[in-house]
Amino acid sequence: MDDRLRKQLAAWLEFCRDLGIEDFYRRSPEPVTPVFERQEAGSARTPAVPELGGIAGATPSVVAVSDRRGDSALTERRFSAPGPARPLSLFESPPPVHGPETLEQIREDLGNCHRCRLGEGRKTVVFGQGNPHAEVVFVGEAPGADEDEQGLPFVGRAGQLLNRLIQFIGMKREDVYICNIVKCRPPGNRTPEKDEIDTCSPFLFRQIEAIQPRLVCCLGAPAVRTLLGMKEGITKIRGRFYDYGGTKAFVAFHPAYILRNPREEKILREDFAKIREFLKSFR
Repeated sequence: MDDRLRKQLAAWLEFCRDLGIEDFYRRSPEPVTPVFERQEAGSARTPAVPELGGIAGATPSVVAVSDRRGDSALTERRFSAPGPARPLSLFESPPPVHGPETLEQIREDLGNCHRCRLGEGRKTVVFGQGNPHAEVVFVGEAPGADEDEQGLPFVGRAGQLLNRLIQFIGMKREDVYICNIVKCRPPGNRTPEKDEIDTCSPFLFRQIEAIQPRLVCCLGAPAVRTLLGMKEGITKIRGRFYDYGGTKAFVAFHPAYILRNPREEKILREDFAKIREFLKSFR
């Protein structure tokens, strides 16, 4: 710096002091980290990409941008990766927290159901009965005449046989939960039709989800098809455990079938013995 410039600077500083300005700060430029490099037109060079630093699940997506002068193309590679949750501001409400559904809530939603034609001829909606936290859920086909009259599942002759089988596995009826794939009696006790099952079975799925049992026992082919989607004959798949979400499913003959074929009762008892052993592994 020459003497003339030094004198001018000293005079300017003296003027600033007279104004009460004592200190001066110098703003440092922010460092710039290049995350992409210019790619010449027609060049096969690969754009420079910053290291990911071990970000798991980063998904690359290429975005083309232009520099301010617009005389060349720039290519930037961006990586999307999960980041920390954004805190709510004082003006935002937290999202509502919904706990698991209860059987009471599902029953209230079902109401005096007329969602399908089965509601036209039934007397009573047969929702289900038993322990809302049962280890075992038994799923049958549909209510019969006795069930339609009383509003409870499996209270006829088939229900009496099921009660004995429940005792056989070391439990009581009030310990388990019993329901059907449809909640209304079909005319003449016929097999429920597909559209009727499609309309009503979501309530069954919600019941199972609410109870969270260790085992879902499918009694008869309609229950197997509805819950497991299996179309094989029940004689080929009965007596086996299958994965069902986070729990297990078991296939057995419907008690009504055994009443019509008494000689098969031994097979049904053998299958329920497997259920008994399965439950023992948790105790």
